[in-house]
Amino acid sequence: MNTDQIFKGLKVVDLASFLAGPGAATVLSDFGADVIKVEPPGIGDPHRLTYKIPPLPSAKENYSWQLSNRNKRGLALDLKSPRAGEILERLVKWADVLVVNFPHPVRKKLKLTYEDIGRWNPRLIYADLTGYGDTGPDADLPGFDITAYWSRSGLLDMTRDAGAPPTLPVPASGDHAAAMGLYSAIVTGLYRRERTGEGCYVTTSLLAEGIWASAVTVQAALSDAKFFPLHDRKNPPNAIFNVYQTSDNRWFLIVMQPKDWPALVAAVSRPELATDPRFADDVARAKNSGQLAAILDKIFAAQPLAHWRDAFERARVTYGIVQTAAEVTTDPQVLANEIIVPIEGGSEHLTRTVSSPIRVHGVPKAAARRAPGLGEHSDQILKELGFTENEIDGFHSGGSVPQPTQPVTAGGVR
Repeated sequence: MNTDQIFKGLKVVDLASFLAGPGAATVLSDFGADVIKVEPPGIGDPHRLTYKIPPLPSAKENYSWQLSNRNKRGLALDLKSPRAGEILERLVKWADVLVVNFPHPVRKKLKLTYEDIGRWNPRLIYADLTGYGDTGPDADLPGFDITAYWSRSGLLDMTRDAGAPPTLPVPASGDHAAAMGLYSAIVTGLYRRERTGEGCYVTTSLLAEGIWASAVTVQAALSDAKFFPLHDRKNPPNAIFNVYQTSDNRWFLIVMQPKDWPALVAAVSRPELATDPRFADDVARAKNSGQLAAILDKIFAAQPLAHWRDAFERARVTYGIVQTAAEVTTDPQVLANEIIVPIEGGSEHLTRTVSSPIRVHGVPKAAARRAPGLGEHSDQILKELGFTENEIDGFHSGGSVPQPTQPVTAGGVR
């Protein structure tokens, strides 16, 4: 096994806030990159507080901060202060990658555009995450995952049942998808730099990532396709591609091709369904899908989930159990594939975290370390950038760099 992590020696400055931009930097850190998390004085990145805001799950530990900022070092810097430019210039010259997600007007005001800082480092990969893209009437609007990724892309309209209003999606699910898109853009930029020696400006948006996630349906709209109504599980377009409930109130999905119909008949021990003219072939099953769904509802409601798991596995029926988040944390398949990993320096209530979804066989990921406190490593970083003790004291006294907080666990004071 090659013990060198893929991005060992890669230097990343994370100037972004909340989730999608920082998430991309986290993936780089999982493969060994040295990531400096830059935050404003005061509360720091506002994401430090989101775990306290309903409907996010309530906990003693700042689990969400830990997830998006593990493995990073923390620098507190007031970008509005007169001397911030001195520090920013050295950070940019130090870095291989800089991640930003300020709205364009804010970026221009702070002189953080690619035109402003790219000249300091011609090999820099300037990675930009926006809500709605670089141009167009809404380019300057702030975007959140629920507004830009879910709502504007059409996803929120598509992921609901007939008769039900749109509902709140899983928190930060769009942010994490967009983080992987931005990570891909960064890696593409790094590959280009390997070939040309030049840095570049790479970007994606929550809107673009949301439309990519819903691209099959959007492409259908582009092709003037005929759309089915919103899904109604009691009258589905396809009863063998549907959600059902067991006697112990668990939900599962069956996802079957027409050729698998005999296997389902065997699994439910109802051979007469195979010869029932209403369900004899694909066309008949589609025409009578509501009747078939009603029959399957009664069949599945008569036995607990354990019974159906065994029956499906014997008959080789493709199914998926609707698991809770708590069940995911102990799922043997999840643990066997190291999707959940230990945290170094965690706490009593935060000992594990979710790893990024990419693996490279034969190459280890970095061990997950707790996320930094606000400015926890400021002095260390400033010294590495070449500033003297007197200069660092001047940054502190002038307010450009506040004094570091005490060591933290998961984003809160230990």
